[in-house]
Amino acid sequence: MIGIVVAFPNRENAANIRNLLMRQGFTVTGVCTTGAQVLTFLEDMEYGIVICGYKLKDMIYSELKECLPENVEMLMIASREKWSDGLADGVVGLPMPIKAYDMVETLEMMLDHIGRQRKKRRQTPKKRTLKEQETIDKAKALLMEHYQMSEEEAHRYLQKHSMENGTNMTETAEMVQRILPEQEV
Repeated sequence: MIGIVVAFPNRENAANIRNLLMRQGFTVTGVCTTGAQVLTFLEDMEYGIVICGYKLKDMIYSELKECLPENVEMLMIASREKWSDGLADGVVGLPMPIKAYDMVETLEMMLDHIGRQRKKRRQTPKKRTLKEQETIDKAKALLMEHYQMSEEEAHRYLQKHSMENGTNMTETAEMVQRILPEQEV
């Protein structure tokens, strides 16, 4: 789930934006007045968006941006003078006074971007450590030796059994290494 956290120094302003978003069908995870509260809300989120003003009670938006996890984006709402020199890297800005349509459209664009990031990250194969790869290679060698399998067959055997058992390839390879020297699978 992608969490949305609204943060403004005035709690009433934050609540008004939360209410606007909820009327538009968005789920708002939290309403905050400080950057520290924002970071607490984000601890359990894999992906998120922070909607904030230029300055919170304990920090300005750029300081908060530096503390945000990699998968959290920021939408900063402030008067044009506050960001006339430009915004911090990775921050989307909307000028005050805000129009509900502009905020909703911008938020939907940001959610689409996060969705594409999530999809791309899921499609990227997980890198194995050298030790994990050695464990898998050793198990394949044992399977090849004991059952005269090709390397490809041994690899498919490990894949199939890891899926059937709900374990990853490394755990399945470790089981093969424990079992094969004692008895045949």
